[in-house]
Amino acid sequence: MTTPGEVERTLRAELRGEVDFGAAARALVTMDASNYRRVPLGVVTPRDADDVAAALRVCADAGVPVVPRGGGTSIAGQATGVGVVLDLTRHMNALLSVDPAARTAVVQPGLVLDRLRDAVRPYGLTFGPDPSTHSRCTLGGMIGNNACGAHSVAWGTTADNVTALAVTTYAGAAHRISAGWDGAPAGLRELVGAHLGLLRTGMPPASSRRISGYGGLDALLPERGVQLAQAFCGSEGTLGVVTEAVVRLVELPPAPALAVLGYADESAAADAAAGLLPYGPLTVEGMAEDLLGAAAAAGGAGSAGRAAGEAGRAVGLPRGRAWLFVEMPDEGGARAVARGADALDTLVVTDPARQRALWRIREDAAGTATRTPDGRMAWPGWEDCAVPPARLGAYLREFRALLAAHGLRGTPYGHFGEGCVHVRIDFDLASASGVARFRAFSEELADLVVAHGGSLSGEHGDGQARAELLPKMYGPDVIRLFGAYKDVWDPAGGMNPGTLVRPARLDENLRFEVLPATPFAREVARCVGVAKCRTTEAGGPGVMCPSYRATGEEQHSTRGRARLLHEMLAGEIVTGGWRSPEVAEALDLCLGCKGCRSDCPVGVDMASYKSEFLHHHWAGRIRPLAHYTLGGLPGWLRLIARLRAAGAVNAAARHLPVPLPGLARERALPHLAKRPFTRGPGAGLPGRASGAGPGAGPVVTLWPDTFTEYLAPEVGRAALLVLRAAGLDVTVPRGGGRICCGLTYLSTGRLDRARKVLRRTLDTLGEVPGPVTVLEPSCAAALRTDLPALLPDDPRAARLAAAVRTVAETLEEYAPTWRPPRLDRPLVGQTHCHQHAVLGDAADRRLRERAGLVGEPAGGCCGLAGNFGFEPGHHEVSVACAEEQLLPSLRAAPPGALVQADGFSCRTQIAQLGGVRARHLVELLAEGLTDRGTQEASRAAPDTRP
Repeated sequence: MTTPGEVERTLRAELRGEVDFGAAARALVTMDASNYRRVPLGVVTPRDADDVAAALRVCADAGVPVVPRGGGTSIAGQATGVGVVLDLTRHMNALLSVDPAARTAVVQPGLVLDRLRDAVRPYGLTFGPDPSTHSRCTLGGMIGNNACGAHSVAWGTTADNVTALAVTTYAGAAHRISAGWDGAPAGLRELVGAHLGLLRTGMPPASSRRISGYGGLDALLPERGVQLAQAFCGSEGTLGVVTEAVVRLVELPPAPALAVLGYADESAAADAAAGLLPYGPLTVEGMAEDLLGAAAAAGGAGSAGRAAGEAGRAVGLPRGRAWLFVEMPDEGGARAVARGADALDTLVVTDPARQRALWRIREDAAGTATRTPDGRMAWPGWEDCAVPPARLGAYLREFRALLAAHGLRGTPYGHFGEGCVHVRIDFDLASASGVARFRAFSEELADLVVAHGGSLSGEHGDGQARAELLPKMYGPDVIRLFGAYKDVWDPAGGMNPGTLVRPARLDENLRFEVLPATPFAREVARCVGVAKCRTTEAGGPGVMCPSYRATGEEQHSTRGRARLLHEMLAGEIVTGGWRSPEVAEALDLCLGCKGCRSDCPVGVDMASYKSEFLHHHWAGRIRPLAHYTLGGLPGWLRLIARLRAAGAVNAAARHLPVPLPGLARERALPHLAKRPFTRGPGAGLPGRASGAGPGAGPVVTLWPDTFTEYLAPEVGRAALLVLRAAGLDVTVPRGGGRICCGLTYLSTGRLDRARKVLRRTLDTLGEVPGPVTVLEPSCAAALRTDLPALLPDDPRAARLAAAVRTVAETLEEYAPTWRPPRLDRPLVGQTHCHQHAVLGDAADRRLRERAGLVGEPAGGCCGLAGNFGFEPGHHEVSVACAEEQLLPSLRAAPPGALVQADGFSCRTQIAQLGGVRARHLVELLAEGLTDRGTQEASRAAPDTRP
């Protein structure tokens, strides 16, 4: 018998691409976006079709199964396997050619859909199928699952938009297939000829959403033109590997308009959907009010769900408890739909920004629906059943009743114009009783779908989740034909076995069964694999995931790190436990930016997971020097201040020929202030705006964070000026540096030390009246979220967390009538990652607008991220992060632009890489106040001219 080592050596000898049978590579692909987990033998990343053929030959000779994999966003388990996984995204990801006149493109399977759409948009074209994962799903994966998306009402499925395929089979044979029998494997024509009657009469009713099984097999009928490529789509990697595809493009409407129709309930919206099809819509999407509730629940941890829910309310959805989103090619069509629809209320949206705000709810639903409105986790498994649109209302009523009968909750939404419903359900997949309920519900739901003439899968494929139930939909004769069809293409059965034909049971290989019953394991399992962290497009406010965007490596994505932690807890592949070098390597480039906490649809908080891992990883051992130097920064700075040695340290930093131990040689140390902020004039005493009497304004506590205290006291002085000018009674706690949020200890995983520091802080601070204004966003985020998490039994922690405000929030809430100085200048800079992820910047944007600051700071991550950019080995990634949005925005800044960055790290990165000085928003406002005061004094002075 061939051993894994022999297979690996042979593959390395035969291929030019990478071959990796190591623990980390295998752990990264044990799961897709489904409930399932299968452990592969190894991972191969072929460079071209020749590599694919060689890999398939080697595996066939050794009897090793193969599964092709794209973005890994499949939700039914079909992108996982026990043999060799072919990762087609690293090298085979090119757009080979575009023919605008013929409206076709030639693509490789690893090409991400949005890259294709971006490339053909200048020609006024697009690829019609558009699943919600369009920013990271690949064309090969879409072909494998016959993906559809919101626009299938107008433009059909992927199968409808593929004209030719290059396919390599398990033994390495190449086939080019299109229409007709050319390129077909031996025996296929004879198989179809022997079953013409079954294909004509034995298949379920024709439907654009009949994706289940080999649902397109009747495309091989002679009267349909023997559409070989079309029939191959939806085969889920069970027949062969697509190495190239010719796809059809469609004309992109120049000014689509959106009609939003409000209905009394979900059933009314579903009943109305089919009646809108004669208007010729591009989309007919449906959702009920509980999706907004699910978005709010998902947003409880600061996730994208919160933004999705707010977006829906902000645009002013029409009256109702359920809505249809009907996109039309133009405004006239949208208004015709609004007039003709029997809806409670209607809204026509032509503004692209408002349309995007509405569509964001739908885009993020794959993640926000992973929480029920009451906050429980919900899982895939029955994500995309489809019934005839005219039956949708009746189906949904019975579906809701079935959920209730099993004591389950879910939030349906989806492509109502196609009768396709997405839903995630709060199955208990960790206990024997919960898994039994999952099976019983699945069997009954399959019967319900079939009773309504529907398909078990409406666009994402069956995988392991539903393939076992296909006999309910197709019957034994068709199922036998499916088996024969696979055997013609794959006689050895090596392509993705256990999927579609001779499938595994739907309650086997569940990914939860290998995890321990611990809170940390439940947090790690939160990652459902939708892979929004793998998005690489620049621009916009999003942050996640800067290290993946810099390296392009799966292990440096949020999902990749979550998968490695999952396997560490499982202990089957990653066997080192908390001492695992594989997990340590993956987490090393995590910047701790918390971008995933807000941008991940399910609110994965990798920064917190990293802290927990480092806490255990280094327990009882000598840590890296950076953990003591940078991780202990507050203590070192307090000692330097006590010794009045800031000047000496600054001089030494300028003249040392080598960097301090544990610090990156590429970085200059920040300049220390000669006098800490709280030792400055007026900082330690209550103060009020000039002319204000005692008690004139609310009491505000200004938090003396470490960065303001020792490195940037000018920010604290500016804050005093601004807050007191607004009429607020500002106090600064005395503490001699004993007040600290514990951030540097958190980021280096010194959790016991962080708890000690936070308890000392609470003891020193005492009870504070009113809001606590924190100038450093990372400190504010730590106080608001990490403090109560670390000290859950101390009521003072929760009270302090609830009192934390940014400057803008303080002014808006406690000095709402104050008018900031008009600066009337363009603005560039950097929004701090933690502000984006935890605090939000809505109040800051409103304050900037009132001050006449035009423009927005850059999104993304500055790349310095506290201690990250100062640690050895991180400089290259740190710079790459800054080059994505921050540095280009500085170079493109208009003349006279002000540069704002509220985070000390962001200001340091801007100074060191951009060569300009950035200032905190309070510094800009304070400067404006000073100028305004000078002008007012000048106007009030007597005229002494002769």
